[in-house]
Amino acid sequence: MLAAMNSTIVATAIPQIVGDLGGFSLFSWLFSIYLLVQTVTIPIYGKLADIYSRKPILIIGIIIFLFGSAACATSWNMNVLILFRGIQAVGAGAIMATVNTIAGDIYTVKERAKIQGWLSSVWGISAVIGPAIGGAIVDNISWRWIFLINLPVGILAISLISVHLAERKIHNIHKIDWMGAITVLIAGSALLFGLLQGGQSWPWISVQSLIILIITIVAGILVLKIERRAEEPILPGWVWKKRVLLGSNLGTIGMGITTMGVNMFIPVYAQSVHMVSATEAGFILAAMSITWPLFSSLSGNLYLKIGFRNTALLGMITVIFGASIFHFLPFQGPIWVLVLIQMVLGAGFGLTGTPLMVGVQSTVRWGQRGVVTGANMFSRYFGQSLGAAIFAAVFNSVLTSKIQNPPADLKSKLPAVNDVVSDLQSHKLTPDVNNYLQHGFFDAMEMVFLGMMLTGFVTVIILLMTPAKFPTLDENK
Repeated sequence: MLAAMNSTIVATAIPQIVGDLGGFSLFSWLFSIYLLVQTVTIPIYGKLADIYSRKPILIIGIIIFLFGSAACATSWNMNVLILFRGIQAVGAGAIMATVNTIAGDIYTVKERAKIQGWLSSVWGISAVIGPAIGGAIVDNISWRWIFLINLPVGILAISLISVHLAERKIHNIHKIDWMGAITVLIAGSALLFGLLQGGQSWPWISVQSLIILIITIVAGILVLKIERRAEEPILPGWVWKKRVLLGSNLGTIGMGITTMGVNMFIPVYAQSVHMVSATEAGFILAAMSITWPLFSSLSGNLYLKIGFRNTALLGMITVIFGASIFHFLPFQGPIWVLVLIQMVLGAGFGLTGTPLMVGVQSTVRWGQRGVVTGANMFSRYFGQSLGAAIFAAVFNSVLTSKIQNPPADLKSKLPAVNDVVSDLQSHKLTPDVNNYLQHGFFDAMEMVFLGMMLTGFVTVIILLMTPAKFPTLDENK
């Protein structure tokens, strides 16, 4: 809950934060730095959890997260707040890596589907209550308390974990692959930084993109060389050489990409085309959080009968079907169809993500579970970063084309691209301009759903190339 709510609760406070600290042009980095640092640290924490066991890594991660939260509350300008958000994310990476690994340790293969459903429901509930709590805090106290509220929750979590989580003791002496960790951080950070900033802070085809690409390639080559020689590599080669692990992680990347199509654009589409409020748009998006944990829990019985790969295949086919529904939706069609789409997509993601996560955990023993869980979590977040870049480019290009190439009678009436959403919601546009722009949003959303379908088809092909039977080395069968 700490890690999940932290993005949604901050989103509601942006106007107040900017009004207090300034730096409007930098506010997007409050989210970008958190996603970037959290993602690139997950595989490192996964390895550390295998070396030092899960409990100390999780507790240290929570402490770092709480320190970052307290520091964020003391920020005196936007640059400092961004720095402290990065520290928060260092702790969040440990939380995300170890929580799912612990679930693999203490539950059987069948039980993990249910517990992954509970974990997914925490994400869903956080997505709904995060903005509400954030709004209430900002309206009645101060934006600084959206960070301070983490402290009592985190202290309670540490207390419960310290008392109730018992795990095996590690007596072996290990050597940490520091050079591997540093190069993984550099390569991952450069790649994600390029994806997050390309097409927004600079054009995709530019000197900046070329520099980022060169840094990523050089750091990637260094990672391969260092990890081949390391005694205990952060990213062991076998993680990518085993077909079941490679296929599962690539499938998870595909799922991560598709989730961003709706997460990013359904709220703005609903507000701009259906003219619903921000709260109503949030509830439309939240419909996914009902079916995701439900079908995540139900996937347990299914993957025990037809296998991990086939259950994930069924899930991704469901995602494709859900995305295809939009193409049968007329302009300004009924809102309940948008809710239906979200619920079908949630069911598909629940049937896809849980079998792939539990599947890779079942192929290894205790001492390797942190690494494979970290790699799978990294794949999901990397996919989300990739999806954010892809779908932003698709949506913006369609909408920009509409605005730059309008009918002659509307050319002088259209607002700038950056003002479209605010002008639509302010109701100050003429009916013909309003209708034209709403059709533009509809066309852009249609292309996003088409992109989701294409990504789904590619993911299905990847899963079909993945072995249907996962070899089981799990102690908790």
